[in-house]
Amino acid sequence: MGKDTPIDINIDEPRYDQDTYIGRAKHFFQTTNPLNIFVTNTRLEEAKCLLTRYRLKLPLPPGTTEEDLWRAKIIYDSAYHPDTGEKMFLVGRMSFQMPGNMLICSGMMTFYKSWAAVVFWQWFNQSFNAVVNYTNRSGESTFTEKQLFGAYMAATGGAVGTALGLNHVLRNAPPLFGRWVPLLAVIVANCINIPAMRMQELQNGTPVFDSNNNELGYSRRAARKGILQVIVSRIFMPIPALGEIEGLSRIRTKILVSGLTPVLMNHLDKKGILGKYPWISLPTNVGIVGLFVVIVNPLACAFFKQKARMEVDKLEPEVRASVVEKFSGAPPDYVYFNKAMTGEIRNIDCKLHSLYPSFLRHLLDTRPVDSEQSTHARNVEKSL
Repeated sequence: MGKDTPIDINIDEPRYDQDTYIGRAKHFFQTTNPLNIFVTNTRLEEAKCLLTRYRLKLPLPPGTTEEDLWRAKIIYDSAYHPDTGEKMFLVGRMSFQMPGNMLICSGMMTFYKSWAAVVFWQWFNQSFNAVVNYTNRSGESTFTEKQLFGAYMAATGGAVGTALGLNHVLRNAPPLFGRWVPLLAVIVANCINIPAMRMQELQNGTPVFDSNNNELGYSRRAARKGILQVIVSRIFMPIPALGEIEGLSRIRTKILVSGLTPVLMNHLDKKGILGKYPWISLPTNVGIVGLFVVIVNPLACAFFKQKARMEVDKLEPEVRASVVEKFSGAPPDYVYFNKAMTGEIRNIDCKLHSLYPSFLRHLLDTRPVDSEQSTHARNVEKSL
């Protein structure tokens, strides 16, 4: 960084205006970019070190530009929790949503005839969602292994029960209704999954802050509001990816909301391509599902601000009284809290790792690689 061109940006806030939907969408397009999952642990440590030095007004590496800082922030925000600053599980990051949901949605759309397939894919989907929801919950809450297992069973059991129940109820209904089962099951299951995985926030509250990020207490009402916003966002995520399948010989997926897939598949069908090359149906559907997950996930995340707010008057009486006392009778109009959409949690290694076989623990390992740069970054962080 040149002496005559000082950098003066606020890296503690997103680059784009979070008071507008467009600004929030731009932010989430960057943080949910699936390419972020390929960023190495070394690069993550470098980004964290650079941001830490800038916050503390320490000398930056020669040649550092404003764009370098923003890029470091994108990398940091995609992998670290906004509350705790700890690194997320790889499969729990929002940037992993595209490959994860591309596999899951394609499986749900292709293998939907038998009850065994329905059970497997709903279980797989909700297991994936449980990891994502737990990883992205508010950073102040903690889980015992018993509580974690109970919440997981409630979430996955609700998903499987919903899918099987809808299949049973709609067994004599027109085929069109049956094709909606995967989508309806996912929507209902999300209403179970998210509150179950974040039950401690509902019971004990989520931390609320003033505009200067000073903690003011814990609010259950703020937790309910934040969780409801996440549920609404998560309901809209699978809609473009789950649709109608017509016959095993011609796997035609009608993407809800967007008409791209039925138009494309209908065009291929009319041209005789599906009849001549039936094997292209599945990869075509998989590719389009992946495309729409990349587009829809950030748009759904942007429905609400990451840093949500609540009127002080709507807090619990005891929390409101505490806020009023801290501000000597002149409290602010609003308090703020993290609705928890992207992030990680404390003490995760001894709790969630034990539930996964050893071959998955390596994938979920959050420790940085042993390299000279990583060691330097850790030493700098300790010295600060």
